[in-house]
This record gives sequence, C-alpha cells and structure tokens, in this order.
Amino acid sequence: MELRQLRYFVTVVEEASFTRAAERLHLAQPGVSAQIRQLERELGQPLLDRSGRTVRPTEVGAAVLPYARAALAAVEGVRQTAAEFGGLLRGRVAIGLVPGALGHHMDVPALLADFHDAHPQVEITLAEDTSDRMLAALRHGELDIAVAGLPDPEPAPGLAHRIVIDEPLVAAVAPGHPLLDEHRGRTSVPLTALRGHRLISLPRGTGVRGVLDRLCAEAGFRARVTCEAAAPDALMRLAERGLGVAVVPYLQGASGATTSRALRMLRIDDARARGRVAVVWRTDGPTGPAARALLAALRQRLPGGE
Repeated sequence: MELRQLRYFVTVVEEASFTRAAERLHLAQPGVSAQIRQLERELGQPLLDRSGRTVRPTEVGAAVLPYARAALAAVEGVRQTAAEFGGLLRGRVAIGLVPGALGHHMDVPALLADFHDAHPQVEITLAEDTSDRMLAALRHGELDIAVAGLPDPEPAPGLAHRIVIDEPLVAAVAPGHPLLDEHRGRTSVPLTALRGHRLISLPRGTGVRGVLDRLCAEAGFRARVTCEAAAPDALMRLAERGLGVAVVPYLQGASGATTSRALRMLRIDDARARGRVAVVWRTDGPTGPAARALLAALRQRLPGGE
C-alpha cells in the first residue's frame, strides 16, 4: 500500500469522478484508475462503485475513507512539523464559515490577512456552508476550524467550541400581523404563539433552524416554515412584506430594524430559544501546526481572549 494510492482514492471520492480527480492531481486518468485497482487488489475488497454516472465509495470504501484521510493528514503533519522547527510555517488550513455570522463581533477577513502576512507559505481556504454540514466536515477531518451555529445546547461529541454570539430569538412581524393583535401591548410571546402562523426562517441545517424545529416539536407542534433564506437580512425583508413571522436572533433583528422601522420585535419567551454561533474545532485539536497556529490566533481575537 502506497500513500499515493490513498491520495488518489480520497481524491476520487471527493470529486466523485476519475476524470475530475485526475485533473485535480495533474495526472492521466488511466494511471489513477490503475493505482486504485491495485489498492483494491491488495485489500481484497472493492473500494469504489463505478456502476453509476458518478463514482461513489462502496460500504468498504466508506469505512476505509477516514483512515485514508488520517494517514495522509499524519504524513502532512510530519512535513509541517519539520518545517515549523525550521522556522517556516507551511501547510493548508480549511475553515468553514456560516454566512454573515460575525459581522458585528469579529473581523474575519482582517484576521486572515494578518495571519497570511505573518505566514505567507500557509494556504488558507474559506468556504460558507450550513452548520450541520460544517460540523460533520470537522468530525471527518475535512475542515480544521468552523464558525457555525449550534443547534443543540450541548457540544457534539468530539468537538470543542467557544461561543461568539449568544442572543435570544425574536419574532419579527409587520404592522397588522395577527400575532400583534393576539398579544397586543406585549414585548414577548410564548413559543406556542407561533403555532399555525407562517414562519420565515433560515434553511434546515442551520443552528437557528435546528433550535426552532426542536423546540416546536417538544411543544407538540411542527414549525410551519413557508419561506427560507440563507441571509438574515433577507428574512427581515420577507417579513416586512407581510409574508410571515421571521424568527431571527435579536442582534440580527435589531440591526435589520435600523433599515425598516416598521417591524416589531417580539422576544420568544423561552430560555432555550437562543441563536448561538461558536468557533468550533475537534477536541484533540487540528492535526497540523498551521491550523493550530490559526486557531490560537482566532481564539485570541474572541471576546475574552484565551
């Protein structure tokens, strides 16, 4: 078994295609295919299902994949550690970021720019995604660090975090909405007041949506989400037009109110109804020194520092 075979296997799985994997590896496709078949012969099991339009790992391949990634990460860690002792930090850091989460708490672009100036040989990749997918990518070693919404009060097994945003959820409604008539003169409403109303929320897989769906289910009803948008500002604009009740963290709702004084913010009267965003990493920490250095810099910039 050779490291290049493991690298080819992981790349084909990530690209779901021998052709795209070969292009990414700057190799000829037949060479990639031959090396993976040799690996399969050595293991005595097929690792890839080639029968469909896209290439997928077999059951054995899916079980082997984390170990292949760990082996490649370990070798990269050896290289990076040697470079670190030589006084030059190298490597690659993969970061996931929930859209628009830290605009008022941390200047992520400035932090990354400062880190790049200090360590120009470190390649930083930044991608936006839903919180659920980013947390899964962290556990699988596909991300080193994530800034993600937390759908549950307790951290997921194997992950550590530092809270950056922790705000109560509010119901943002336009004038004349029945929710205002039902709770006239109040600044807060019980969670059950949302039953039956058209709701506007972030998509499934986000922290706020996870909290909303879980609390409504525990209260005995299903959240009637009729409009979804990835950006909190878009939720506010939909609510302005009377399309439903926008469920957003108070911070985002309050900032949205500066552009439209029409919306009323009604706090959801449940201590568990909170929008929480955190910097998240694996409990055992990133494998490479570059990722560890960036995590340390990130945590130092958080409120309260280390």
